[in-house]
Amino acid sequence: MKGKMTSLEKKWVAYDVGNSAFTLLVSTLIPIFFNVIAGEAVNSATVYLGYATSIATAIVALIGPVVGAAADLRGTKKKIFSVVLLAGALGCAVLGFVAHWIWFLALFVFSKSAYSLSLVVYDSMLCDVTTAERMDEVSSRGYAWGYIGSCIPFVLCVVIYVLYEPSVGIAALPLMPAMAIIFLLTAAWWVGCSIPLWKSYEQKHFVEPDCHPVKEGIKSLGRTFREIVHTKHILFFLLAFFFFIDGVYTIIDLAVAYGTDLGFDSAMLLLALLVTQIVAFPAAILLGMLSRRVKPEYLIIACIVAYFLITIYAIFLNETYEFWILAVCVGLFQGTIQAMSRSYFAKIIPQEKSGEYFGVYDIFGKGASFLGTFLVALVADLTGRENLGVSVLSVMFVIGLILFVITIRLRSKYKADLAIAEKDPEEKTE
Repeated sequence: MKGKMTSLEKKWVAYDVGNSAFTLLVSTLIPIFFNVIAGEAVNSATVYLGYATSIATAIVALIGPVVGAAADLRGTKKKIFSVVLLAGALGCAVLGFVAHWIWFLALFVFSKSAYSLSLVVYDSMLCDVTTAERMDEVSSRGYAWGYIGSCIPFVLCVVIYVLYEPSVGIAALPLMPAMAIIFLLTAAWWVGCSIPLWKSYEQKHFVEPDCHPVKEGIKSLGRTFREIVHTKHILFFLLAFFFFIDGVYTIIDLAVAYGTDLGFDSAMLLLALLVTQIVAFPAAILLGMLSRRVKPEYLIIACIVAYFLITIYAIFLNETYEFWILAVCVGLFQGTIQAMSRSYFAKIIPQEKSGEYFGVYDIFGKGASFLGTFLVALVADLTGRENLGVSVLSVMFVIGLILFVITIRLRSKYKADLAIAEKDPEEKTE
């Protein structure tokens, strides 16, 4: 990075380290614990967790933009961030004490929804903690350190899981104490890593409220949607993002459940996902540094193509070593496609309305995974074959790629029209 990271940039990155522990828990141990708790009451962990994840993302899609718009008002961003962060962490902590599978899913939906809302506000903070020139690399550092940093609590959680797992011949802990410790540890890590940002963050870009924050948020949200519709390159980016990130998040959410249903050993799956985290750390940093020389648009395209090939490969998985290869390949591109998308969007939106726009971004992002997880779960449920459900994702990457190429052309045209308008104020731009 050009120049060392500032103190505030490091503290912003630290929150990625904290919340990534919850992300890793969701994609690894939660499917395993849910399978044990539910027992014979459910036929497939993939199906039920897929539906639960879809419900959580649908909730965020509905209220995320309002939360983001309210966070743009003077003096509200840190307050809203604190509320949703603590709600998510509390839900995570309590989750370890729930023994009935229905209540487990309900609390999972609550905690995951609050977690996603915290990211709406957190992502919008990028506009306040760094400059446009540094966004690509700062965003990449966030994901990179998030991946490697989350391995610390994850390794501790895996040790606790091994002490519980009867199949390894130890079983030093029964299920409920093991779960309680794991979920409490994750929640504590999440909150602890957020404290530096919470203490130092100051909202620099904001709008002045005309009425109550919630009412103002709803009003400004309508204006934002109209602005997006008329700003074609932003609209098409969001549409492209909807499709390609849908596949990315669906793979993250259902990887372990998918491997479990294919009959792979749970301990092997956890180690494979740990490898994904480790690989993602240097990959995200190196590709973030590459953005100095290569346009971020080209990096995003490369990642979409890579994910399309990864999805095709996943359809034919049937051997353990093939899952290891899949884990490494995902790690190479997972952080970069998320980081570059986040910073690309942050650079093309009005800075003072970053909360509103990132609220909409979340609809097309994590909210979009409602479609991916739902379709994978539905197809797997109807056919009884999980690999057919995964095949749906390859189509989404193709559509996302086509729309993103259109986005690049529209943005070039927008810049050209803007340059003409600056020379000739009477010339209108789109």
